[in-house]
Amino acid sequence: MKNVEEIKRVLLALILIAGLTFGIFSLRSQNSAAPDFPTAQIIKSSPEIIVEIPNGSSGSQVAQILFENGVVKSTASYFRIAVGDERSQKVAPGSHRVNLEISAEQALNQLLDPSRIPNLLKVFEGEWKSEVAQSLREYGFTASEIDKAFRSVELPKGFRDVEGLLFPAQYTFEKASTSLEVVQAMIDRFTADETAQRILGSKSRFTPLELLTIASIIQAEADVNDFAKVSRVIFNRLDIGMPLQMDTTVHYVKKLRGSIFLSTNSTLLKSPYNTYRNRGLPPGPIGNPGSLAMAAALSPAVGNWLYFITVAPGDTRFTASFDEFNIWKALYTKNRKAGLFK
Repeated sequence: MKNVEEIKRVLLALILIAGLTFGIFSLRSQNSAAPDFPTAQIIKSSPEIIVEIPNGSSGSQVAQILFENGVVKSTASYFRIAVGDERSQKVAPGSHRVNLEISAEQALNQLLDPSRIPNLLKVFEGEWKSEVAQSLREYGFTASEIDKAFRSVELPKGFRDVEGLLFPAQYTFEKASTSLEVVQAMIDRFTADETAQRILGSKSRFTPLELLTIASIIQAEADVNDFAKVSRVIFNRLDIGMPLQMDTTVHYVKKLRGSIFLSTNSTLLKSPYNTYRNRGLPPGPIGNPGSLAMAAALSPAVGNWLYFITVAPGDTRFTASFDEFNIWKALYTKNRKAGLFK
């Protein structure tokens, strides 16, 4: 009988402990559950507003902005999503068009949607300064404002022009931003890039300007998978004093895009950027390279190649033999005439 009573007391104690544990767990769950609007399909009639995300805003600051504007139900709901999703680090500063009373996940998705950024400005990898200037005109600045900004911007040491320094990225700015502030932001984005910093701090036999020029040629000449090999070809030719003979440097002068064939007359063009007539590097970048092209300029592949040619889309070949190059060139000519490069 005594054993039965002891068993009852033990069972009662276990029940009480289990109940207490459940209560604590339940209370903690309630406290940790951030109030959130349910995820639902956004309809066209759902109210929308424009929110401004200041430059350098943290996840908690973005959460507060969204909550104060009635986008999310609580700051904690968005912050919880932001902490668990690395994409939240890519929310751009500036204006964003978002719906009211949506879930935190939907809010993040809308902040990352380029079509919901009213004043989005894109600089693409390899774009020329002249093409960036056109985008700035479409953004609302006048030609004189852009030209003045290009001349007035603060450049890294050793550079005299913005070509090559307008970092490829998506930008959005506050409405009151000047053309100088916008262009400076592109330069600052360049100097903040880890690979660009390596170029600016390089102590090799090539100056930062020369390395960036090489990177711009790599960007223009090759697909990303061939960046390191093209980089090696450039360095190998420079090492032996061989003309670079890069078509893209002539295209840069003539402002031609998408033209693979280069005529003999074009190779005779009088310009310091014509690497058929002039040995060594052109006087500056022929576009604005991205991080991967810059990395290839710093770390070329290992190889003895002096020539490369794309014989068909997706088929670029490298060789140290001029005879083999000529065989491939004949194949390229045949494929071009057959319309493979259209």
